[in-house]
Amino acid sequence: MDKKNQHLMSPDLMPIPHHAKKISTLGFSFMWVGMAVVLAAFAIGGAGIQSISLPLVVIGTLVGTLLIGLAITLTSDIGIEHGISFPVYMRAPFGTIGTHFPSLVRGLAASMWFGINTYFGSTAMNGILNILFGFDNWFICYLIFATIQLLNTAFGIKAVEKFADLAAPIIIIIGIWLYSTLADTAVQNGKDIWSWVESPATGGAAVTAFVIVVVGNMGYWSTLAADISSISRFIKAPQHERNWFKRNKGALVGSLIALPLTQTFIVVLGAVSYIAVSNFDPVVALQESASGLVLGILLLMIVLAQWSTNVSANIVPAATIFSNVGGPKVPFWAGVFIAGIVGTVIQPWSVFNLLIPVLLIVGAIISVIVGIIFSDYYLIRKRRINVQDLYKRDGQFAYDGGINWAGVIAWVIGSLLAYKFSTYSFFIGFGVGALAYYVLAKGWYFKKHVQAELEDPDDQKYLGITVGHDWEIGEGFQEEKLGKKTGTEDVSKPLNVE
Repeated sequence: MDKKNQHLMSPDLMPIPHHAKKISTLGFSFMWVGMAVVLAAFAIGGAGIQSISLPLVVIGTLVGTLLIGLAITLTSDIGIEHGISFPVYMRAPFGTIGTHFPSLVRGLAASMWFGINTYFGSTAMNGILNILFGFDNWFICYLIFATIQLLNTAFGIKAVEKFADLAAPIIIIIGIWLYSTLADTAVQNGKDIWSWVESPATGGAAVTAFVIVVVGNMGYWSTLAADISSISRFIKAPQHERNWFKRNKGALVGSLIALPLTQTFIVVLGAVSYIAVSNFDPVVALQESASGLVLGILLLMIVLAQWSTNVSANIVPAATIFSNVGGPKVPFWAGVFIAGIVGTVIQPWSVFNLLIPVLLIVGAIISVIVGIIFSDYYLIRKRRINVQDLYKRDGQFAYDGGINWAGVIAWVIGSLLAYKFSTYSFFIGFGVGALAYYVLAKGWYFKKHVQAELEDPDDQKYLGITVGHDWEIGEGFQEEKLGKKTGTEDVSKPLNVE
C-alpha cells in the first residue's frame, strides 16, 4: 500500500467489485421493511392526527416517502455504479479533509438514532421480560440490546441482509396484528380512526400541518438519501447496462415501493396508537390495550423492528464514516462500536420526546448535502468520477489543504436557509444546496482546480459498472483484502483504470 495515501485507504472503504455485491433486489426491499419500522414514523403519525385526519396523514406520508425515495434512488447510483461509500465519494464535493465535516454530522446523527431506537426497543424488551419473569430494568435491557445489534453488524453486510430476511415477514405479520389490537381499543373508546382528529386545524394551519407530515417523513430518511451508497455499493446490478432504470432496479424497488408502503403503514400505527390511548408510543399503547402472550408477541415486533432499522440505517453508515475518519487503524468493526458508544453517551432517553423538532433540524442540515451530491454527481460530473484520485492525498481532490470550499460554502448557505424555514427544510436545503454548489463549483472553483473527468469525459476512464469496470486501488491492495474477507480464491483481477 502507498504509505503516503495510507490514511485514505482503509480496507473497509475500498470500492466493492462486481463479484462482491451480495444484496439482491428482494433482500434490499426486506431491509427497507425492517428499516422503516422506527419510532420517528410512529411519532409522525401521532403528531399528525392531532391536527389533520388520518387520510390526510396517509397522503402526506406517501408524498413524503415517494419524494425521499426518489432522492435515495438517485444517490444510490453512486454505490451501484462505482462501488464506493458515502465518505469516500464526499471527497469529491468536499475534499479529502473536508469530507469529514458533513460525514461526521451524518455519523453523529446515525449514532443518535441508534441510541433512540435502541432505547425504544429496550423498553419493549423490558416489557417482554416483565411478562415472562417479572424482570423490570430497562437500562440493563438497553445494554444487552445494544451489544447484540453491534455484534450482528460487526459480522458484515451479509449478516445484515440475512437478519433483514428473517425479521421483515415477522414484522409485517405482527404489525397487522398490532393494528387490529389498537383499532379495537379505539372503537371501544368510541373513536372512528379514519375521521377522528384531536384538535382539527383549518385553513393555513391545516396546510402547515400537512406539510410537516410530508417534510417529517423526508427528514428522517434524508440521512440515508445522503449516504445510501454505503449500502447500495453491495446491491447486485448488471454490468454493461447503460439504462439507468435497469441498472438501479434493486434500489428502485426498495426505495420507491417497499419504503413508502412500509412507512405509511407504520405512520398509521402511530396515529391509531394515539387515537386509542393518547400516546403514539406503541409500547405504552400496547401495555394499556393488550396483556399476556398477545402483549409479549406484539412487543417482540417492536424489538425486531428497531434491531433491523438500526443495523442497516444507522450502524452501517456511522461505522463506515468513523472508519473513514480514523483511516486503516479504525476498521469497520471498530467503527461499529464507536457508533454504539456515541449513541449511548448522548443519553437518547433524554431526547425521546423531541423527535419532530429533531427531524426538521436534521432534515435541514442533511438535505443540503443531498442537494450538493446530486449537483456534483449528475449535473457537473455526469456520473463520471476519477475514483483512483479519491484515494490520493495529493490528487485532484486535495483542493486547498484538502478542502473544496465550493462545497463547504454551499453547505453553510443552504443549512442556514433550510433551518430558518424549517417547515420546508428538505425542499429549501436540497434546492439551495444544489444550486449554490453548481454555481460555485462550475463557475469558480473547478476553473481553479481542474477535474480530469470534466476535461476528458471518457466513459471508459471514469464510469464503473456501466462499462464493466471494477476500480483497483493501491496496486492490488483492494483485491487482496476483499479476497480474504469473502473467502474468494479464484477471482479475476479487476481492470486497472488509469
